[in-house]
Amino acid sequence: MISANIAALFYLISGVLFILALRGLSSPASARQGNLFAMIGMGIAVVTTLAVAAPRDFSSWLLIIAGLAVGGGIGAFIARNVKMTQMPQLVAAFHSLVGLAAVFVAAAALYAPDAFGIATAGHIHAQALIEMSIGVAIGAFTFTGSVIAFLKLDGRMSGKPIILPSRHQIHLGIGGAILVLIAIFAFTASPVAFWLITILALVLGGLMIIPIGGADMPVVVSMLNSYSGWAAAGIGFTLGNTALIITGALVGSSGAILSYIMCKAMNRSFISVILGGFGGDEAAGGAGVEDDRPVKQGAADDAAFLMKNSSKVIIVPGYGMAVAQAQHAVREMADVLKAEGIDVRYAIHPVAGRMPGHMNVLLAEAQVPYDEVFELEDINSEFSQTDVVYVIGANDVTNPAAKTDKASPIYGMPVLNVEDAGTVLFVKRGMSAGYAGVQNELFFRDNTMMLFGDAKKMTDDIVKAFGH
Repeated sequence: MISANIAALFYLISGVLFILALRGLSSPASARQGNLFAMIGMGIAVVTTLAVAAPRDFSSWLLIIAGLAVGGGIGAFIARNVKMTQMPQLVAAFHSLVGLAAVFVAAAALYAPDAFGIATAGHIHAQALIEMSIGVAIGAFTFTGSVIAFLKLDGRMSGKPIILPSRHQIHLGIGGAILVLIAIFAFTASPVAFWLITILALVLGGLMIIPIGGADMPVVVSMLNSYSGWAAAGIGFTLGNTALIITGALVGSSGAILSYIMCKAMNRSFISVILGGFGGDEAAGGAGVEDDRPVKQGAADDAAFLMKNSSKVIIVPGYGMAVAQAQHAVREMADVLKAEGIDVRYAIHPVAGRMPGHMNVLLAEAQVPYDEVFELEDINSEFSQTDVVYVIGANDVTNPAAKTDKASPIYGMPVLNVEDAGTVLFVKRGMSAGYAGVQNELFFRDNTMMLFGDAKKMTDDIVKAFGH
């Protein structure tokens, strides 16, 4: 056992490390250091918590160690075996576990309040009841919302929106019922009210994510990240654990800020995101829409010739690169071009892929220099001075219809101005629509050459055509 003052000091240290971790994660160049700070901070918080509430009997220690071993073992196995293309759904699955943990902790606090120090003479403190009910509501909502997001991202559920009639009224009705039940629970500590809050929040979480289309999934991931943080913070108050409150608040606020940034990148309303009613009724996910308009088609030799005779090339990666695991081939191609004295840069859209930072992680894995990677706002003005743009699986984020077609579900979303380049080389397996379910007008531009085939094989063939 350690004193409360010493514990507070260690929790403060872990909180500072978490803040430094978030600062580090704001840039690919410092992301590794940020992760290291986060792991050290969490290690300190866990050890401190165990030292503060150290059980005296051996069986309790055995359960704690067994839980850490099982959970840590599963986490390590998944981390070592998960593919980068599966990372978005993995993150959604992890968010669901945070929400479920909040529900379990709240239930434990309800049925064993003395163990949590929140009861006097058998009566749970009113403040604890409010904290408990809010924590379980957010946790339950996060759990089912994250499960639906996982199913959509993993292809086990259609990415198209499932629109219920009068869904906004249903959401408001369920939300109002939850608030009423929270008030009842705060006054009565009724287990029935507690479980009704849980059930309604579980239902609401699923109903609010089902109508969201595939194009908005990156925002869903960041939004659920925020909710999982607030769920953890709410339970932190119930447990009286400073580290959990700090960690949850940091995750919740940073997730909310990221959701706001993502909304700006997609021209969505932040309030609509919070209420789960964004994405538009017409947005669809990954439809197999085809278009019979003629396109200019080329081969690896044509692409190699155009690139070798250019002075500046911009590479635009997307989810297609992730699926084909082509990031290493792309870096090899860039290295060959740079050896020829050609200026090579990478353009990253904030919502490219299926989660925030997806493309940055893939390029970092391939050891692409950080100073060659640029965000949309930093590189969009350079496309008009670029000879060749190599788009590898980035569909919706390069669609000029977002600027011209008011009927399009992606209208108003800031996109990369790749159509302004001298030549656009677009690598794609076929003519199917993007994840938003709309056809990319870029395919039919006079300066676009379609390179049909697997992204990795096509890139490898281009490198071979260079004669290297």
